[in-house]
Amino acid sequence: MKDKKTILITGAASGIGRETALLFARKGWFVGLLDISEEGLKSLRAEIGDCNCHAQYMDVADPVSVQEAVDAFAQLTGGSMHVLFNNAGVISFGRFDNVDIAKQLRTVDVNLKGVLNCTYMALRYLKATPGARIINMASTSAMYGVPDLSVYSATKHAMCALTEAWDIEFEQYDVTVSDILAPYVRTPLLDVPDTVYSIEKMGVKIEPETVAKTVWKAVHGKRLHRKMGISTYLLNALFWAAPFLRRPVVKSLTMPPD
Repeated sequence: MKDKKTILITGAASGIGRETALLFARKGWFVGLLDISEEGLKSLRAEIGDCNCHAQYMDVADPVSVQEAVDAFAQLTGGSMHVLFNNAGVISFGRFDNVDIAKQLRTVDVNLKGVLNCTYMALRYLKATPGARIINMASTSAMYGVPDLSVYSATKHAMCALTEAWDIEFEQYDVTVSDILAPYVRTPLLDVPDTVYSIEKMGVKIEPETVAKTVWKAVHGKRLHRKMGISTYLLNALFWAAPFLRRPVVKSLTMPPD
C-alpha cells in the first residue's frame, strides 16, 4: 500500500463518505475509513477488501480517538497522506429553542471541533506528502444562515472560513485546502421523522455518488469553493447580484407561510 495514493475519510461508514471510499478504492487508492459506526465500517471494509483499506472506529469529537486513528493509518502508509476528507457531520432540524441544547452542542463538537481535531492530528502527515490536499465537506447553508438549521449552518459557515484561512496558511507546506458546498444530499442524515419545510420546498436532488465524483474533481482541481447543484449556483448568483434579497429568499425557502 506504500506505493498507492492515500486518502483518509471521516464519516466513511455511510452516505457521502461511503461512496467516496468506494470511488477512490476503484481508482486504486488506499483508503482510510473512520467512523463511529463499527457495523458500517465492517460492511464497507468487506466490500473494498482488506488490502485496499484500513477501517477503524473514531469519534471526531474526541482528540485522543482522532490521534490514535490517524496515527494507525499513517503507520500503514509509511506516513503518507495525500488527502484528508473532513466529511463526518451531524444535523438537527428545528427552531433553535425547540432543539435540545445537548444536540446543538454535539453538532458543534462533530461538525466544527471534529474538523479541527482531524486536521490538527493529520497535518504532520499531510506536510510530509508532496501535493497533499484537505477537502472539507461544507454546505449550501454556508451561504446564509438557515432557519431550522441555525447551528448546523453556523458550523458550515465556519468550515468555509477555515478553508480560506488554511489554504493560505498551509501553502508553505504544499498542502492545498478546498471545500464542497452542496444542497440536501440523499443520505441517512435526512431520515427524520418530522416534515421539514425546506426539504419539501427545495427537494433532495443530489445523490452521494455525485458528491463522491465532486470530491475526486476537488482533489485534482484548483477551485477553493466547489459548488454543487443548480439551486446553489442560482442562489450564489442572486445573492451576488442582489444582496438585499438574501434574507427574503432564504425565509421563503425555509419558513412556512403563516
